[in-house]
Amino acid sequence: MDDGEHAVRAEGLEKRYGDKRALDGFDLAVRRGTVHGLLGPNGAGKTTAVRVLSTLIRADGGRAEVGGVDVIRAPGAARRRIGLTGQYAAVDEVLTGRQNLEMFGRLFHLGARRAKARAGELLDQFGLADAADRGVGKYSGGMRRRLDLAASMILTPDVLFLDEPTTGLDPRGRGEVWDSVRELVAAGTTVLLTTQYLEEADRLASRITVIDRGRAIADDTPEGLKRAAGGDRIEVVVADPADLPRAAKIVARGGADPVVDEPERRVHATVTDRVAALTDAARTLQDEGVAVEDIGLRRPSLDDVFLQLTGRAA
Repeated sequence: MDDGEHAVRAEGLEKRYGDKRALDGFDLAVRRGTVHGLLGPNGAGKTTAVRVLSTLIRADGGRAEVGGVDVIRAPGAARRRIGLTGQYAAVDEVLTGRQNLEMFGRLFHLGARRAKARAGELLDQFGLADAADRGVGKYSGGMRRRLDLAASMILTPDVLFLDEPTTGLDPRGRGEVWDSVRELVAAGTTVLLTTQYLEEADRLASRITVIDRGRAIADDTPEGLKRAAGGDRIEVVVADPADLPRAAKIVARGGADPVVDEPERRVHATVTDRVAALTDAARTLQDEGVAVEDIGLRRPSLDDVFLQLTGRAA
């Protein structure tokens, strides 16, 4: 199963809870040294997949390897190759950042001297050196999350599982975590990321698997998924709702049948030659005296992909 190219492989994973199939023949392939996003609606099987791959629970069927090690047959060996950061920070708020990392180091049997040295390395790596001796209770949400990531890297794992790592963080905190994840990948760590934030997957992941009802229903790069959801489109917002029919006729000249949203005074249509179509539409709207509040080219987002694939909004 191990081909040397992928850090994580799963084939036909199954997991049942009574009559419910949390995983129903789930397949996954994560290339080494990348961030791979795992997206899906609530209850789709994301967390179950991560728990199987990180050896927290056993699959009822199928195969899975992490770092070339079978997680079902040799869970102990697999655990030595992985790190896991769950949805909530697992650090002690009474201790300082340094004390937290030293404690985790001792739990990993590094020994007092090595645990202290490793804590210092990680505090520098994650930009927490200045706050190292401050109580974690005084850290911001982003700082706590970075400390949590640092704790999961005590043994420099080959693969890091991030299960919704920025839930509840403000935009600044999310940005801090994103920067830390990019640095980890640049240093050679492979990251499997589950997230509810589609922007997060778009920013970080080089490839995305969409899971629904326990099965992988799509797997591609973010751009590939967007292309599959439909081409570029021209979008026009008119000032006067009475101009919608004329705007729709003009926009339709560059591509497919237009879609009109009367409450939003918006009309859009998929186009092929995006620049030529936009230029022609802008000129014709002006020539015909159609007042426009906004006009532009829009590409499908991951929200569009998610809705099209799962039938549900993200």
